[in-house]
Amino acid sequence: MIEVQQQHGGSVVALMEVAPEQIHLYGSAAVEITEDSDVVKVSGLVEKPAAEDAPSHYAIIGRYVLDPAVFGILRRTEPGRGGEIQLTDALQQLAADEKAGGPVHGVVFEGRRYDTGDRGDYLRAIVRLACEREDLGPDFRTWLQRYVTEEMQQR
Repeated sequence: MIEVQQQHGGSVVALMEVAPEQIHLYGSAAVEITEDSDVVKVSGLVEKPAAEDAPSHYAIIGRYVLDPAVFGILRRTEPGRGGEIQLTDALQQLAADEKAGGPVHGVVFEGRRYDTGDRGDYLRAIVRLACEREDLGPDFRTWLQRYVTEEMQQR
């Protein structure tokens, strides 16, 4: 993301394609394809849209490299969705007016990601990370396997 910001200037957000029924949980980006397969130019942003109102299935996943101009815009931004000042609204202004602080680009992330704002994903992340650790993994996996087996037998 830093390399993209150094190359193009402005701000950069991490994006991930999500299922249409999940887009309402995220900010959604309207995008234009670039020469780089994993980089898009962001032309608009909407905070937590209904699926039918989403400009795309590209969700903003909470990683940013921000041009300092965004902070001046945030100072002037009125509360939006949920009565909160939304970073998405400030980035929307930057995307709409590049003179205000440069373009906004998105780096499309493909890989394993857990949304720790979702309780189930939070627990899955902890279990996966514990299983993968050399110092915890062997004992934890043994315990987890025994626990799951016992739980299944009780049901």
